[in-house]
Amino acid sequence: MEYREDLKNRKQELQRQLGDPEVFRDPQKVKELSMEFSRIEKKLKELSREGTADSSQNVIMEIRAGTGGEEAALFAKKLFSMYSRFAEKMGWQTTLLDESKSGLNGYKEVIFEINGKNAYPMLQEESGVHRVQRIPETEKSGRIHTSTVSVAVLPEPRETDVHIAPQDIKVEFFRSSGPGGQNVNKVETAVRISHLPTGIVVSSQESRSQQKNRDQAMRILRARLLEEERGKQTQKREETRREQIGTAQRPEKIRTYNFPQDRVTDHRIKQSWHHLEGIMEGNLEPIMEELKKKAQ
Repeated sequence: MEYREDLKNRKQELQRQLGDPEVFRDPQKVKELSMEFSRIEKKLKELSREGTADSSQNVIMEIRAGTGGEEAALFAKKLFSMYSRFAEKMGWQTTLLDESKSGLNGYKEVIFEINGKNAYPMLQEESGVHRVQRIPETEKSGRIHTSTVSVAVLPEPRETDVHIAPQDIKVEFFRSSGPGGQNVNKVETAVRISHLPTGIVVSSQESRSQQKNRDQAMRILRARLLEEERGKQTQKREETRREQIGTAQRPEKIRTYNFPQDRVTDHRIKQSWHHLEGIMEGNLEPIMEELKKKAQ
């Protein structure tokens, strides 16, 4: 165990050095560090096969406000609360990885990790556009607003599932920010990682530890890279499916939360449930059971 921890610590130190602009000015140094990094990563992969726990059931969820401005951002926060409470009921652990708040303390974007048995199989059908119809608290005329929020559910890969070469990433550090973009931390603990070959950019700023934020950003990056690879592999199948079922794809709404009528409707299975507030409290089992039946 000590040997594995020593390897991990050395790997982290190499990652830090490879992210240092000063080091990149010395090509020979970069080459030497990259070769050592590859050797250590290979050894850690071998050790992981000896019995580390399988994390393939865990998920990284991303919730983003769509059309509707502040109302969409407030509902994005509501969905985050719904999934967090559902995870708590299931005995799963939720970890906030990154967030971007709106002016009214809603979420423009929130990324979080859920660890637990069968988390991905149970949550994967939540991917898509969620629509909300309700009267905002700031609406004086009583008019119902319609807003949308997108949800992405990504299976969290193990380090052994996705190889990321040190020279393929650019690591930047910055100060954490709150609503409106103002800096809330005097120390540059927030981390932004750019994957140069794909152009994917991820960030994490929830921890006060720069290294922890870096680790969390790397987890998000691995999940997105795995999703992109799977997307390439299934592109032809999806094109065929699209031809068969028209435009009823994930970019279109999968579910509507109608507060005035106290009703949730899943458009994929054309079924509705009442007691909306209870569902928003995390009581998602009835919906998931019906989705599972349809899938079978």
